Amino acid sequence: MSAPTYLIDPLVVDRQAHRRDEVDLLTADAVVASRGAVLARGGRLVAVPGAAVEQPALRAFLGSYEGRDVGLAVPADVEDARAALAAMKDGAEWVPLRAFIAQVESGPVGQAHRELATTAVALAAWHDSHGCCARCGAPTVAAQGGWVRHCEVDGRDHYPRTDPAIIVAVTDAEDRLLLGHAAHWSEGRYSHLAGYVEPGESFEQAVHREVAEEVGVEVADVTYVASQPWPFPASVMVGFRARATTTELSPDGIEITDARWVSRAEFDEEVHAQRIVPPPVGSIARSLLEDWLGGSAASGAADDVTDN
Repeated sequence: MSAPTYLIDPLVVDRQAHRRDEVDLLTADAVVASRGAVLARGGRLVAVPGAAVEQPALRAFLGSYEGRDVGLAVPADVEDARAALAAMKDGAEWVPLRAFIAQVESGPVGQAHRELATTAVALAAWHDSHGCCARCGAPTVAAQGGWVRHCEVDGRDHYPRTDPAIIVAVTDAEDRLLLGHAAHWSEGRYSHLAGYVEPGESFEQAVHREVAEEVGVEVADVTYVASQPWPFPASVMVGFRARATTTELSPDGIEITDARWVSRAEFDEEVHAQRIVPPPVGSIARSLLEDWLGGSAASGAADDVTDN
């Protein structure tokens, strides 16, 4: 059984923010991440001694788990390091985070590995794309255990960025579910409507706006469900349910190229006929879908959405 995606309990990994400047990352265990992938085996991270990754592009402190400090190591020479580290650990391989999330088991151990992997990829991506000060353009340096980038020219500290996005399961009066196909997805991939929250609006207002913009449907009774960290590259998905007050569909043709209402029977038929590929296992989209279904959805194709 995969780990739950409604993350309502406290973190399993103790982040110990007060120790971020103190931890010796060379003696800590290290999660190794690069280009959106982690070193893993069988749905679990493979930790290596921190000193095993020599002259990395980044070291960061992720927290403490089961009495051990755990850091992040991002190899500077990706290809050489990938081969060497994979050879060090029998059976280990580089697993893209999306695939890893789908493999993680339920329970505290699986949740810890999911937390560490998600945080590692998120921090690595942030450092990779924020090497210069947004104010003056000077190079910045990692500080506070990798949770800050400091500009030595103007003295500013820059913190990891998270861009909130809403995702909403919309149903009509007949309890049919609204599904959309995004322009950049492969044929048959359908999911709930989603979009970034814009400045000056609440999460709920973003739900109203996104559904109206993308398919021309008005909604009511917008209700929060749960959220999920989604570092592709830097989001947190905020999940909602809503009731449609209009049902005529007008896909915008830019972000959404097709939209449809489906009953549970129609959804099952379309999935089995391979005309609909459901959201990937481990995503909040999948959980919202299976809540509506009242059970597990049939497995679809592997997640083919490019991380960008």
